[in-house]
Amino acid sequence: MATLIRSKLSNKLSNAATTVSNKSQAKVSGMFARMGFQATTDEEGLGFAACDDLDYDHRQGMQMDILQPDATGGEGSGDGGGNDGDSHYQRDGTGPARSDSKDGDPANELNEEKPKITAWEAGWNVTNAIQGMFVLGLPYAILHGGYLGLFLIIFAAVVCCYTGKILISCLYEENEDGQLVRVRDSYVDIANACCAPRFPALGGHIVNVAQIIELVMTCILYVVVSGNLMYNSFPNMPISQKSWAIIATVALLPCAFLKSLKAVSKFSLLCTMAHFVINVLVIAYCLSRARDWAWDKVKFYIDVKKFPISIGIIVFSYTSQIFLPSLEGNMQKPSEFHCVMNWTHIAACILKGLFALVAYLTWADTTKEVITDNLPSTIRAVVNLFLVAKALLSYPLPFFAAVEVLEKSFFQDGGRAVFPDCYGVDGRIKSWGLSLRCILVVFTLLMAIYVPHFALLMGLTGSLTGAGLCFLLPSLFHLRLLWRKLLWHQVFFDVAIFVIGGICSISGFIHSMEGLIEAFRYNIQE
Repeated sequence: MATLIRSKLSNKLSNAATTVSNKSQAKVSGMFARMGFQATTDEEGLGFAACDDLDYDHRQGMQMDILQPDATGGEGSGDGGGNDGDSHYQRDGTGPARSDSKDGDPANELNEEKPKITAWEAGWNVTNAIQGMFVLGLPYAILHGGYLGLFLIIFAAVVCCYTGKILISCLYEENEDGQLVRVRDSYVDIANACCAPRFPALGGHIVNVAQIIELVMTCILYVVVSGNLMYNSFPNMPISQKSWAIIATVALLPCAFLKSLKAVSKFSLLCTMAHFVINVLVIAYCLSRARDWAWDKVKFYIDVKKFPISIGIIVFSYTSQIFLPSLEGNMQKPSEFHCVMNWTHIAACILKGLFALVAYLTWADTTKEVITDNLPSTIRAVVNLFLVAKALLSYPLPFFAAVEVLEKSFFQDGGRAVFPDCYGVDGRIKSWGLSLRCILVVFTLLMAIYVPHFALLMGLTGSLTGAGLCFLLPSLFHLRLLWRKLLWHQVFFDVAIFVIGGICSISGFIHSMEGLIEAFRYNIQE
């Protein structure tokens, strides 16, 4: 009997010692993992989490930043610093989600409640971005570039599709199991990762400035073209172009209430339908004059002074990279993103090329900057109304993206935010935050009134921020972050795109600035 008792007691002591040893080993491994030496295994991570219940009081006394058990709601034991450590000690993302807000959980709940979009809705958004109002200036590019301008339309589609894909690939890294994990959320995160560790925030600031300029300029161009088209549609009415622009801006004020890309996707669908009607009307008129097409006017000759501006117009018509990280992150199935990029850019390339060529063949040397100005007055009024509807429906996407960039940069950047969060605890936007959105809408109106030069503004923006965000930065970031994994042909493509994009950007910017200076000097009106 005594032997049996001693045996049971020995077994219990042995089991207890083994348990303590395992927990201590798991705890030490977890501590080293948080210090950056290695990532814990799943078994070690579970053991490390389990030992929290046993030695919580001791860890409080030692002032160690260890995460409390899940039942406590995920708050740190100290001042909140434990969240960062414990959420990253497992690199595969199985740890608690990181929160930049002081409250922690409310921000995570709001992020989880954001509605996701399907691949079709993402495709409509991309199509809306690259099949926008700026297709109206493509025949003008054929006028100054001939077959080279047509080739550039195709080339820009291929390059922008490629750079969009490599930009999204920079959002991901492989974990210990060889699986791709999304470790970055935006264009800014990619830029910061490239500039780290010496200048960890420099890249983000540069990208933010470029994105804001690009998005706000896009909104301005929509207001400019809306006022111009309405004025040309009803020239006998006692309403000036500036007044039409103000009326268009009043219709755009509800954009300040947008909350998610779900609503923007609905606008994009309507916008795409309006774009389809416009193309059908213009191409139908051009086909009716097919017997008079001037094939002999399409040559390899280029206008050295004006063609660089056309390059900026073509590049700007394909700009969508600034929307892509947000779109891909909001997709229900991010794995379908590459397919979305392929079919949207193939469709854009075919439609833009045919539209530009057919329109130029119809009017040849008399082709104007906005092709609808070549139409007869009866057809022009109908087409312009659809164009205005498309411009107003296209406005919400760049506006929503600009608001997101501004809010994340100045209001939601954790402890580094310049201003307090413009959203309440319940997720509703505060009144002063809504006022800032309205001010942004009014700002686009003021710029449209004082700088009403559509083609020159489009060429300038495309040459500066368009080429930078679509050609230069994606290829540079791809080389910087994934250099060791790239094949030789990928390196060649990235370097070639960077060099060609740089040349086009510089030449287009110089000639666009010269055009704007000349327009203001001689008071040239659109």
